[in-house]
Amino acid sequence: MATRHSRSAARAMMAPAVFLLLVWMLVPLTMTLYFSFKRYLPLRGGDLGWVGFDNYIRFVTSSSFWPSVQTTLVIVGGVLLVTVVLGVLLALLLDQPMWGQGIVRILVIAPFFVMPTVSALVWKNMFMDPVNGLFAHLWKFFGLAPLEWLIPRVTV
Repeated sequence: MATRHSRSAARAMMAPAVFLLLVWMLVPLTMTLYFSFKRYLPLRGGDLGWVGFDNYIRFVTSSSFWPSVQTTLVIVGGVLLVTVVLGVLLALLLDQPMWGQGIVRILVIAPFFVMPTVSALVWKNMFMDPVNGLFAHLWKFFGLAPLEWLIPRVTV
């Protein structure tokens, strides 16, 4: 059991990280709220002044606002439902004793260690590379020319 002194020492050591994360979260939120009350049109000269709640009133009274909110809620609810159901099924499957259980668990958890940007670039290159990508091979299979002309060739 931790003593009062060790708990306060732990809080003091975590305080800088918690403060940094708080600032890291609050600065973009504050900037978003600030710009949401301004009329900013970059193609028409940039900042056109303070409009207050007019931006919000314009969006809420728009005819497409509520259908888009409904569509967003349906998509979020559907994704959450599928994620929870598949997550619980995967957790139940991985909880069963099996040969190589530790390796299987590592293989399931390992993709979370890769940064999303790196993962997106790997997937993009796997599919969209004009010479070695999946779509290029499919185009070759169906007799269509791959997009090799997009890649500049270096001749020596």
